[in-house]
Amino acid sequence: AAESRRDRDAGKDNESAKPSAKTSEGSREPSVDYVLQPLDLLQFEVYDEKELKLEVRISQEYSVTLPLIGSVELKDVTLRAAAEIIRKRYADKYIRNPQITLLVKEYAARTVSVLGSVNKPGTVKFQPEQNLTLVEAIAEAGGFTRLGDRSKVKLTRNHSDGSTTTQVIDVDALLTGKDSTEWRLQTRDVI
Repeated sequence: AAESRRDRDAGKDNESAKPSAKTSEGSREPSVDYVLQPLDLLQFEVYDEKELKLEVRISQEYSVTLPLIGSVELKDVTLRAAAEIIRKRYADKYIRNPQITLLVKEYAARTVSVLGSVNKPGTVKFQPEQNLTLVEAIAEAGGFTRLGDRSKVKLTRNHSDGSTTTQVIDVDALLTGKDSTEWRLQTRDVI
């Protein structure tokens, strides 16, 4: 009985340790595995250091400037990894065992463009902590017109290094289950 109680209690601890899916305002909380993006606004704080509490926006070059440690590059870095990088920088020279709090206060706008033979061509916005698939983006754009060729949908991805790649996707195969690729979209993709 003690073992089953321990197992049951351990399950409760695991459940309470998981981040809740919603905040009080109804928006989803960001995952600590969220990859930071340019123009995200961060709330930064070092416990018990009042002068080290501020809001800072990530630059287009994926960096932030913080007191004492200067510029910190955050390209392709998760929220959790960014907090650890910053913690180490402060611990190296300035603060013994710093306790860092790093939160995303405001996300940069995430959009993809859906053009061509859809009913509502234009920009589709999506939440950063949610995934948007190719099929979902086309649905948000009102679906295909009668002239749309569902077997030759082009997805152009603009990479952060300035390069682009284009792939032709058979959306009919996705819809019928013949192709199980999810095709998760990224900011600045063009369909």
